Amino acid sequence: MTQSSKPKTKKAQLIQMLTRKAGADVATISEKLGWQSHTTRAALTGLRKAGFEIVKEKPANEKASCYRITAQPADAA
Repeated sequence: MTQSSKPKTKKAQLIQMLTRKAGADVATISEKLGWQSHTTRAALTGLRKAGFEIVKEKPANEKASCYRITAQPADAA
């Protein structure tokens, strides 16, 4: 097993999804990580409590709200 094929933690996958320019919505995160929507929202709250700045954006075309990390705590890098 090579280092690059090592599975990432779900937290690392969540952070990766939220650092993309477009961010991610609850449904997409839940589907990708196999979580229910309330678990996804709790994980977002946990990241906020850990020092991540997360913004919620509602697109003009009435799609679901997207969440995006705008700042990370210094020890998260």
